[in-house]
Amino acid sequence: MATFSKVKLSGSTDGRMVKVAATATLGTTIHTAHATSLDEIHLWAVNSDTTARKLTIEFGGAASPDNLIEITIPPESGLIPVVPGLILTNSLVVTAFADSANVVMVAGFCNRIT
Repeated sequence: MATFSKVKLSGSTDGRMVKVAATATLGTTIHTAHATSLDEIHLWAVNSDTTARKLTIEFGGAASPDNLIEITIPPESGLIPVVPGLILTNSLVVTAFADSANVVMVAGFCNRIT
């Protein structure tokens, strides 16, 4: 029988939001999936800037278009869903970059399924 445990993003300090510092690939690390368990990843983004910012999530790799999720995050609009529970495993990494450094933050968690 499968078990579920809610875990913080590995790129997060104490469960806090991860500030996206990168402006190009390879982005800021958001989460590294478990080596054998399934990680069901949920992410939201917030833009503290006064201008809309494009956010690119590199989901398990940096190949375009295979691994990229691109979304424009409106300014000062609260948390915007960007990854709605997609599955990742095999120690693959989720990274992110934005068109401006240090104004977009990513929050979330994963449900680890063993």
